[in-house]
Amino acid sequence: MTRTRHDLRHGWKFREDSSDPFLDLNELAVRSLADKKWTYKTQFSRPTELSSERPASTDLVFEGLDTFATVLLNGSQILKSDNMFVSHRVNVTTLLKDTNELEIHFDSAMLRGRELVEEHSHEHTFYVRQTEVSRVPVRKAQYNWGWDWGPILMTAGPWKPVYLEQYVARVDDVWAQCEVSEDLQTCSGKLLAKVSEANGQLVKLSLSLAGSIVFEKECAVDSSGIAETPIEITRPELWYPFTHGTQTRYELRATLGSHDTRSKMIGFRRAELTQQKDEFGKTFFFRINGNDVFCGGSCWIPADSFLSQIPEQRYRDWVKLLYDGNQNMVRVWGGGIYEHDTFFDACDELGIMVWQDFAFACASYPTYKSYLDSVEIEARQNIRRLRSHPSLIIWAGSNEDYQVQERYKLEYNYEDKDPQSWLKTSFPARYTYEYFLPKILSEEDRFAIYHPTSPWGDGKPTADPTVGDKHQWDIWHGAMNRYQEAFRLSARFISEFGMEAYPHLETTRGMITEEKQRYPGSMMMDFRNKAIDHERRLAAYVTENFTVKYDLPSYTHLTQIVQAEAMHFAYKTWRREWGQRKCGGVLVWQLNDCWPTMSWAVVDYHLVKKPAYYAIKNALKPLSIGISREYHDWTSGHVDPTASWKDTKFDLWVASDRTQPVQVDIAVRFISIRTGQEIRQPVALSSVTAHSNTTTEVLKNHEVTENINAGSSDIAGFDPYVIHATMAIGGHVVSSDTYWPQPFKYLDFDERKITIRKVGENKAVISAARPTKGFVFEETQGVELSDNGFDIIPGQDKAVKITGTDVQSLRYTYIGAPEGSIASSAP
Repeated sequence: MTRTRHDLRHGWKFREDSSDPFLDLNELAVRSLADKKWTYKTQFSRPTELSSERPASTDLVFEGLDTFATVLLNGSQILKSDNMFVSHRVNVTTLLKDTNELEIHFDSAMLRGRELVEEHSHEHTFYVRQTEVSRVPVRKAQYNWGWDWGPILMTAGPWKPVYLEQYVARVDDVWAQCEVSEDLQTCSGKLLAKVSEANGQLVKLSLSLAGSIVFEKECAVDSSGIAETPIEITRPELWYPFTHGTQTRYELRATLGSHDTRSKMIGFRRAELTQQKDEFGKTFFFRINGNDVFCGGSCWIPADSFLSQIPEQRYRDWVKLLYDGNQNMVRVWGGGIYEHDTFFDACDELGIMVWQDFAFACASYPTYKSYLDSVEIEARQNIRRLRSHPSLIIWAGSNEDYQVQERYKLEYNYEDKDPQSWLKTSFPARYTYEYFLPKILSEEDRFAIYHPTSPWGDGKPTADPTVGDKHQWDIWHGAMNRYQEAFRLSARFISEFGMEAYPHLETTRGMITEEKQRYPGSMMMDFRNKAIDHERRLAAYVTENFTVKYDLPSYTHLTQIVQAEAMHFAYKTWRREWGQRKCGGVLVWQLNDCWPTMSWAVVDYHLVKKPAYYAIKNALKPLSIGISREYHDWTSGHVDPTASWKDTKFDLWVASDRTQPVQVDIAVRFISIRTGQEIRQPVALSSVTAHSNTTTEVLKNHEVTENINAGSSDIAGFDPYVIHATMAIGGHVVSSDTYWPQPFKYLDFDERKITIRKVGENKAVISAARPTKGFVFEETQGVELSDNGFDIIPGQDKAVKITGTDVQSLRYTYIGAPEGSIASSAP
């Protein structure tokens, strides 16, 4: 008979009540719960005995217990666990009664962590960035201790399914170890299955494509429970990121007689991390099936502070946002979890590449034996669970742990290649990242790509821009460079950077219930934002660039446009360097939030997109035009603040992900910001070849023939203008870009004369008599827009598709809008 499963999903009871920590200051009210012990109880009946020629076994399976758990069945202890990331299977065949009581006791992870720090203080010095040191020895999602974007909410309980499983024999796992040849013509290796209680039966291993079997073989099971067979596929259909091809997947199945079967959807691809010396240092980019791939995307944190309340559809919705936003990579950050199978399934289906950190972040982790033993089980289980996903491109050992090594000057001699000696230093975690984890990974998934940490560059300082990946925080943190200086801040692969912004007003009003607290700088607004020095940093970027209004709607809008502009400059500038393979990818910190807040997220907790999301979407189009001018400082010392108005040169380029060259037509217009009139003849470039998978430099230091602002020293005599470029194929505009004189606060945005008309049932067409910056519809839950946070250029109407609401109900604003216009609705 086949294996059966009985979920223990209902009937649980547990102690302690609390308020909703996502509202107001309630996080403070529930913090004391972190010190509590918790007990979960449920009752269940003995499952009906399987009818079989052999006695059936019954296992109690715990896919995840968070974190220090003691499990009792009918009063007898059957399990102790101290690792949130590990699953457990306990044979309870002889322990079951007609009616059974299951009881799980959870100790406080906060208090146990403090005890472990004290217990092991003689052998390890615990250093930590972000919240308290008690998180370091605990194998639990580190963000539960709070982070600079999330609350301190210590969870305890069964966070993944608990169920009874009955079987006579079972298939534990099925997977493929195959490599695609360099010429992509063959895929060879072996298929494997791990089985229990096979008792001499054969296992049938099969591979199917679109319902047709392409390989099938019956295999014997060896003494360790492994069945395997060699396989070679000629001219395999391959899996590609969506920007470069299709997402073909095969069904791999293992069948153990009539007792059990298990199948997975898998994909074949040849993935390489290319690190070669060049004129800039050493490259860092990915090559998939022989194609160099620019990775544009986001970093990912857990989608909720309470993981068990994330439904599968919500995971799919998040991944769909990546796809819709032209983002082909997501980096799963090490302070969270090894993500849900549904998350990876969605990435497989949609062609999103995944960078997965092991679960270590911003600390100096210990290496005492019991700790490493637990880490080994954790690593092996999660590698086995995830290794069949073609979307999983790279594993990294940790997040920013080598920055902790640098900050506290812990011992690190890159020339020392003896792993045992590393254990005796003040930075023993090097053993974990440079020896232990890569060894385990190579044993469990021999073709996987591994990177010791993020950021990392072959032993060089983590801030080195010439090698490896870099977390570029000199925008926002560090030197607080202006986002207009992105061209100075490039690296071989930028795996983190970001800029904060408020969410849309609906989210703010939902998370702060007291109307009197809904203003920038209120106690509740400040408490909600966990970023260190957030108010002075965000205010600096806003005031440097815009005329500031401090009411909540206006300030919300300004922060959103600052964030969108930072994304525009960064993605456009760094993607431009793909042409020389100088920059191999850009991943914003961060895509999402784990609770309603203001943060670096470009989409808020409720999946409502900020304008920055659309700025990234437009910068990552398959064909994207870019325009830039020389950077001119405007407030440092004795600089000329009108310099950007007088500049007469600009660059123009096209970035392409396409696999073939394409002919495009380009038009460049010069439009007065004050009058909306064209101040000189446009530049028309016909049949320009945009080369494949690279950057095509179209104009370099192109001189505008006349300079209407050159001779003036009186502000009234200046006529600043935008340079607006469009790129068309067959008369259809596929991309545009606008360069504005910087900063915006020096420009006159009066009387933009905005017109909005409804076309059909779900389209708004927006036009303006004068160049308009930062037009934003106020998005709400359930509303979908094709674009937002855009510029409007005279003579070029902007069409926006809208679903989930009527055009007339949308509220909007823009830079220079009259007071209170956020409440304006489209006619």
